[in-house]
Amino acid sequence: MSNEFDSALTYTSYLAVDELLALQKPLSTGPEHDEMLFIIIHQTYELWFKQLIHEFLEAQRALESGNTHYALAILGRLRTIMKVCVAQVDILETMTPLQFNAFRGYLSSSSGFQSAQFRKVEALLGRRDSKISSHLPKDVQGQIKEITSRNSIWDSTLAYLSKRGHKIPAEILERNCRQAYAANNQVEDAWLVVYRNHKKYWDLYQLGEELADLEDAFRLWRFRHLTTVERVIGFKRGTGGTGGVSYLRKMLDVVLFPEIWSLRTSL
Repeated sequence: MSNEFDSALTYTSYLAVDELLALQKPLSTGPEHDEMLFIIIHQTYELWFKQLIHEFLEAQRALESGNTHYALAILGRLRTIMKVCVAQVDILETMTPLQFNAFRGYLSSSSGFQSAQFRKVEALLGRRDSKISSHLPKDVQGQIKEITSRNSIWDSTLAYLSKRGHKIPAEILERNCRQAYAANNQVEDAWLVVYRNHKKYWDLYQLGEELADLEDAFRLWRFRHLTTVERVIGFKRGTGGTGGVSYLRKMLDVVLFPEIWSLRTSL
């Protein structure tokens, strides 16, 4: 790569490759061969979580400004990133329980449950639960609290739908964003108008399907994460103190965009 303002700029310096490659620091004695894979997989997830946050905020800006086509493009990118996150599980599953247990003790109390960025992704997707950040540093708790005081991606979508002339109840549009969203029959009715008249509202119909695709990918990621954890550690408690498999199974029941799914029964 070249830059007319800085002839010394290189691929390595632009991407901080040397610094990046110095961030993998196994703790196990030897070290154990498979710890490097574990570190790189999870560091890569953190990079993708950073990009997801970046894209969710842009998607919300596009929706709230009425930029339909740009919003659809960003939601498509979000879905594709989630598919990459799912695909990375295939690599992690090449690690056997014995290989993981060879260095698991070195992880001490560290856990993916402590990922501040994933908690932010969940908040942007609409999760409103103070417990998701209570174990994190105070400054991170403040950042997540700030996210949950604003619209989720679903809130932004419903505000956009309302501006397009569809009937979204005032109590939904004006609700306290810190409260968890509850499915609403009138919201489902508004989406049913879109789906039953999809030729007239083709862009809104596409929006609904992009959100369904995104949630589909997110559910698949949760499921693959669950099965990998069960496959590698069984029903042991997570290193971060969670119930491990039992906690992850409970999260499978979380629905992000409820009316996008429930309307299908009425079509």
